[in-house]
Amino acid sequence: FPAASSLCTPYLLLVPLGLLAAVVVIPSLGSSHVRSDGLGVLCPSLRTDGYSVASGAEKVVSAAAAAAAQPEFRLLVGVLTTPKRYERRDIVRLAYALQPAVPAYAQVDVRFVFCGVDDPVDRVLVALEAARHGDVLLLNCTENMNDGKTHQYFSSVPRVFAGAPYDYVMKTDDDTYLRVAAMAEELRPRPRDDLYLGYGFAVGDDPMQFMHGMGYVVSWDVATWVSTNDEILRHNDTHGPEDLLFGKWLNIGRRGKNRYSLRPRMYDLNWNMDNFRPDTVAVHMIKDNRRWAAAFRYFNVTAGVRAHVAEQSLGLSSAVV
Repeated sequence: FPAASSLCTPYLLLVPLGLLAAVVVIPSLGSSHVRSDGLGVLCPSLRTDGYSVASGAEKVVSAAAAAAAQPEFRLLVGVLTTPKRYERRDIVRLAYALQPAVPAYAQVDVRFVFCGVDDPVDRVLVALEAARHGDVLLLNCTENMNDGKTHQYFSSVPRVFAGAPYDYVMKTDDDTYLRVAAMAEELRPRPRDDLYLGYGFAVGDDPMQFMHGMGYVVSWDVATWVSTNDEILRHNDTHGPEDLLFGKWLNIGRRGKNRYSLRPRMYDLNWNMDNFRPDTVAVHMIKDNRRWAAAFRYFNVTAGVRAHVAEQSLGLSSAVV
């Protein structure tokens, strides 16, 4: 890695994030309560590939070429995870990096989203992970699933990325396999404002009362509205099933009127793992390595790898002969 004075370069600072002793410890950002004014901090990579995650390929382009290749829209994908799930994050990174390149009309950036890293061992290991990959977003909250983390994420993103806003913000989990090009294709014709898209969940007569927590997308203006809506915190309305609550906030505030359900292209993987679809946008409930392997096999992720290994093996055999 090139030399650097700190691991995390904050866009907005709630607390000082100077890295301890030459890239070894991320200080805990945790407070005892989730608050909307706790700003996230993006930890960029010390490598030269910056923050690009879309296709996994490292490209060097001139400033003129980059200006000419501006995408039609930009999507931020936040993968909510916990510090100790190192192996899962490595698998999910591969799941994104080995997908076909995203079409030129879209820029998709993937970030792994934590609350404060409190354990001393995790601080060291997550710091190294952030230095290597540059895809970590730390929030000012105590780690949780249904106790405000999603609200904290959507509250932080418009402030952390205020200088370079995205068009869309997605929340997903580390047991969801998102096919990025398919999602980009779905978003391309959609409105850039007041959008709420995912796996629509029906309640009563409403076919899309809220979007399932496996993954949902909102436009930047909706994320900004969540980040500035003090009523959510005033009524302590961040504790409970995060996907249902998110839909509730938008319904009360009359936001996200442009709603799109991607069922059945977004779905849960069943017990027998035999319901994969070729037109999948996202498949959820991939909770162990066996299920990840099944997903990679179905979507032919490892075909090129197997061929490459076979060629190497043949080469070694010929050399031995």
